[in-house]
Amino acid sequence: MSTNASLPGSPTIAATVDASKVGEPITRYIYGQFIEHLGDFINRGLWAEMLDDRKFFYPVNAQEEPEPTNPFRRRMRRWRPVGPQEFVVMDKERPYVGDHTPLIKPNGATPQGIQQSGLALRKGKAYTLRVVLAGDAAAEVRVSLVWGPGLDDRQSITIGGLHHEYAKFPLSFAAGADAEDGRLEIVGTGVGAFRVGAVSLMPADHIRGFRPDTIELLKQLNSGIYRFPGGNFVSNHDWRDAIGDPDRRPPRWDHAWSVAQPNDVGTDEFMILCELLDVEPYITVNAGFGEARSAADLVEYANGSVDTPMGALRAANGHPEPYAIRWWGIGNEMFGWWQFGYMALEHFIIKHNLFARAMRRVDPTIKLIASGAMPDHMTVTTGARRITGKVLAEYGSDADWSGGLLANCLDHMDVLSEHFYAYDGKRFDLAVGQTCPLGGPDVGNVQVEEPLVDWARRPANYVRCKIEAYEEYLRRIPGLREKGLPLNIDEWAYAGIRPNLKVALSYAWVFHEMFRHTDIIKMAAYTFATSCINWDSTGAAFNTTGLLFKLYREHFGTLPVDVIGDSQQPAPRYPVGGDQPRVNAGSATYPLDVAAALTSDRKALTVAIVNPTESVQELAITFKGIGLRGRGRMWLMTGPSAAASNELGKEPMVHIEEMPVESVPSKLAVAPISITLYEFQIR
Repeated sequence: MSTNASLPGSPTIAATVDASKVGEPITRYIYGQFIEHLGDFINRGLWAEMLDDRKFFYPVNAQEEPEPTNPFRRRMRRWRPVGPQEFVVMDKERPYVGDHTPLIKPNGATPQGIQQSGLALRKGKAYTLRVVLAGDAAAEVRVSLVWGPGLDDRQSITIGGLHHEYAKFPLSFAAGADAEDGRLEIVGTGVGAFRVGAVSLMPADHIRGFRPDTIELLKQLNSGIYRFPGGNFVSNHDWRDAIGDPDRRPPRWDHAWSVAQPNDVGTDEFMILCELLDVEPYITVNAGFGEARSAADLVEYANGSVDTPMGALRAANGHPEPYAIRWWGIGNEMFGWWQFGYMALEHFIIKHNLFARAMRRVDPTIKLIASGAMPDHMTVTTGARRITGKVLAEYGSDADWSGGLLANCLDHMDVLSEHFYAYDGKRFDLAVGQTCPLGGPDVGNVQVEEPLVDWARRPANYVRCKIEAYEEYLRRIPGLREKGLPLNIDEWAYAGIRPNLKVALSYAWVFHEMFRHTDIIKMAAYTFATSCINWDSTGAAFNTTGLLFKLYREHFGTLPVDVIGDSQQPAPRYPVGGDQPRVNAGSATYPLDVAAALTSDRKALTVAIVNPTESVQELAITFKGIGLRGRGRMWLMTGPSAAASNELGKEPMVHIEEMPVESVPSKLAVAPISITLYEFQIR
């Protein structure tokens, strides 16, 4: 742990916390989160629905689904026939929703119908089911929740009196035993045909459609703001498909992630989520395949009065009061050649301004966030090379996406969005113009050793790249300084590695680098909110990322103060450009990274120390411009190794330990691979 102990013979790092030099406040938005319909992050991690393909995007048959091409996607469970395939046909003439609806034509006493397996059930747990049916008056339908192989390992409910018109039937079940491969059956007997329009199965304890376990955890993060619905997903998404009666929302193919989307979680559900989590909503509109009128209609749907067409539609959907959503993003990664609707910068400048005008005509009070990409990102995504033939994106060129927006759209934006992703074991190699393993493009799968401190710094270096670019824009674009346009790093993460202790170290360093530049960075959105927790079908718990976010949000201050030291971060190892800034990120306390802040009431000082090494580091610390009381508190986050992680259903390896501090320290022995946060009351 971090103590006042001295370590004879070890080099001592000196740091001074100068509380007389206070920066602009750390906004709650910096702890924001990003979510999109990628993999199961929303449809399973947040939403309580247990069934796949509940509105029958796919036909009911016995064919196996091919392995997913998207690494984030599991194999979707399909509906299968109960009995011979010939008794289940897909009706395209009278579908309830989408392109077709299963039509079951029983023939005799043997049950025929449809089933879906692979359901995780828990003994004694209650489940609510909703099924939409239409059929012959003679049809008798039996719905069964099955938890075992025996004849009695099920609960069955019979539905009769069907009509030609579709009707909804709410049912309740309780599992009689635990099951990892439970199933739902909808079958009929006799000669009466029937159609199954849509089916929904949720645990009865869901909260307005959301999982109570994951909601309870994410609420503890107090994230400030959530960004939705994408991500790449948004550029081929029509928001109209995801409003109104959930059973009538058509399932659509998501071309971004190659998966069928049920459209169960749309604008209204997102607003419920924000209410449950007590966070502010931030909606991105489709500026890919979408157009300005559709975006303006969405603003009206969200913020318009009931006297407007879209406001009346929102009221008809059960939400008469306007949502008053303030933050709106125009497109996602529109600089990216992979994005649906991608176009040249000169054309998107026109499109951005068309969107901004149309949206502000509906609601002049909204704040617009532009989809930017500074030279670092245009370089590492190979966008610059595709546009100009040069590896490095040059300021003022057609490959300087953010520069083009700032020069031509400044009056039509309030915040500039920036993204970054660091990759485990990889960096952008300027010599070959692509992201490569650390040892070079020919290393392949050979693991190249890298000092932990360098590994942990990489995401913070991306933040530093953004700051250096912004400072260059201030020199080049006079109106930027006058407007004071802030940055929003609204997608960021360390990709290619599961959450563990060393990831938490790197994310703490990202926080510190943002805190050092609160005059510029006002918002952020981590990818993804559900990446802060481990979850499966029946349980959830914080992982190391969630613990880190919770630690800083609960205990770190909001008014950053200066930290100076006598051990500068080393000069860059690699040529400057792409993911390498001119100056490495971090405080002048190498190899430690130190940040400090006053609480908003100025009654306490907080100091956070990241030790991204596997040895104890000695830190001599001086406090300037402030008087501290003798006693305080500290929180220590560490584990047995840098790779230590917290896995669902296992004893956690990484803990946060709180302990009292008896006196204001002058020298600290900072524990290896640790994050230590101190709080001292001010005299």
